[in-house]
Amino acid sequence: PPPMSAGPDPSRRLAPVVRLAPAKLNLTLAVVGRRDDGYHALHSVMVPQALADRLSVAPIAAADANDSLHVTGFDAGPPEGNLVLRAIAAARRASARPGLATPALAARLEKRIPVAAGLAGGSSDAVAGVDAALEAWGAEIEPHGRYDIALGLGSDVPFFLAGGAALVEGRGERVTPLHGVQEHGDTPTDAPGILLVTPAVPAHTAEVFAAWSNGAMAEPGIARRTSEHFASEFGSGLTVRALLERAAVLASANDLLPAASAVVPGLVVLRRGLARLLRRPIGLTGSGPTLWALYASLGEARAAAAEVERAVVEGVVVAPGDEPPFVAATTFQTKESHR
Repeated sequence: PPPMSAGPDPSRRLAPVVRLAPAKLNLTLAVVGRRDDGYHALHSVMVPQALADRLSVAPIAAADANDSLHVTGFDAGPPEGNLVLRAIAAARRASARPGLATPALAARLEKRIPVAAGLAGGSSDAVAGVDAALEAWGAEIEPHGRYDIALGLGSDVPFFLAGGAALVEGRGERVTPLHGVQEHGDTPTDAPGILLVTPAVPAHTAEVFAAWSNGAMAEPGIARRTSEHFASEFGSGLTVRALLERAAVLASANDLLPAASAVVPGLVVLRRGLARLLRRPIGLTGSGPTLWALYASLGEARAAAAEVERAVVEGVVVAPGDEPPFVAATTFQTKESHR
């Protein structure tokens, strides 16, 4: 009998598959304990941002080719260690079935998200890699299969399967979607603006957690109480105004702030300088060193970004690192902009 057909040959696709990989923002982050497997247990409310890496993949016609990755923008390290290639390989293993062609893929990644910055760009790239590879091959994996791949690639990866605001617990394996930002009746409201300031000093997650374990801790329990209360509020939805009213509490609700400050000398000075300049609460996302401030709209965040850039040039705000900080204005990503 003739071999089973799996539809069109994926190597004859005319256009590459493109996916956006959004950064994440921790609005809260509580370290609630150490697990038996050595990971730290977390309670964190997270949102995806409009700031995103751009991944494109295209099948390679040569039968003996290997998956390849070309990266532009921020330096993400050697391609062979990149989560995109690991994600494509995992998707190939999980989708394998008789008659399905899964040719090698040429991937191009535009890194717009700073690396080792607390924004989980690499984890987001991994989800984009799985999704893009499956489309390029015309393959499918059940949701639980995608979840298993995500968890195998890293603790932050499952969050990006939610496609919106979520409560993340455990080491990242428990993800509960939240309503997030509410709209006013029938008229859509502007998404909240986010100002990001990332000093040119990497803060590797393992180093920050090591500093936390060695005593660079906030007062225990405060971030957890804030995180639990905010998760219940965000679960049913908050207006932009209500979210901004909680900004001061949220900006203090990251248990890793003292540890990130120990790993990145000068982070406390930068945070204080931004608070004085902008006259609003300044929070930390993830294990840092990226600092954030919330605004009512993208336009307000852009004005603040320009103010920060001027202040850095004039020496009014001092950031650690040999280069000026990365400064960006973005918004909360909506489900409509997910692809």
